[in-house]
Amino acid sequence: MESPSKRDHTSANPSQMPVLFVGHGSPMNAIEENAYATAWRVMGEQLPRPKAILSISAHWYVHGTSVHGGEHPRTIYDFWGFPEELYRQTYPCPGSPTYARMTQETLSKKKVGWDLDWGLDHGTWIVTKRMFPDADIPVFQLSIDYSKPAQFHYDLGRQLRDLRSRGVLILASGNIVHNLGLVQFEETAKPFEWALEFDARARELITASDHKKLIDYESLGPAARFAVPTPDHYLPLLYALGAQSPEDELNYFSSGVEFGSVSMTAFRLG
Repeated sequence: MESPSKRDHTSANPSQMPVLFVGHGSPMNAIEENAYATAWRVMGEQLPRPKAILSISAHWYVHGTSVHGGEHPRTIYDFWGFPEELYRQTYPCPGSPTYARMTQETLSKKKVGWDLDWGLDHGTWIVTKRMFPDADIPVFQLSIDYSKPAQFHYDLGRQLRDLRSRGVLILASGNIVHNLGLVQFEETAKPFEWALEFDARARELITASDHKKLIDYESLGPAARFAVPTPDHYLPLLYALGAQSPEDELNYFSSGVEFGSVSMTAFRLG
């Protein structure tokens, strides 16, 4: 588990906001005091204050690309069977119709819908609750279109890069390795070798800025088939990489594999 040291709240390029990819894992990370919650909290303290946060979460995985433009996004409890305490959590931040519309216009070459029903799913609010506990920064989401190939999502990330210079923090929330069919809840459970292998390979390619291989992740060998049985949690990674600028400094601030088959890797660009 990596934990960043505190630094001045600046980025390598002060004219634009950073990009984050966060392996969000279990919804329980919203209320459990663990190494991941600590790393998210410390990163939130390091970040420059954004004007708004655009989240691309694995859990708004639908047909079509839409941006949520509501003024008061609801807290969505898109999970079942957890302690009652978790369902009492809220994240009453404002939305941002202005920045949502700006995002829609930035992606004008694509057909981007306007949504007022969604809100903030747990891929977003369990992270922002730790990073920005005052809930005083506008947050809005962009959906992930399940009908599109990986390259499409990377290309959308490239178009979103311009928002960084307008004060928008891009938060991509998923998991590089995410296989719920093989999770192990025993405390003594160890990470599967294929989970460690794929997470390490992905980190190696991220560090080398080899985005082409990460887009074509299915060609990365047998481990990829177990690590990414469905693309929903992997695709947010491609949005983050697409939004990367050449001068961005890379900082990993969380790592580890939970429950045998869920990678908690998180990094900051810029």
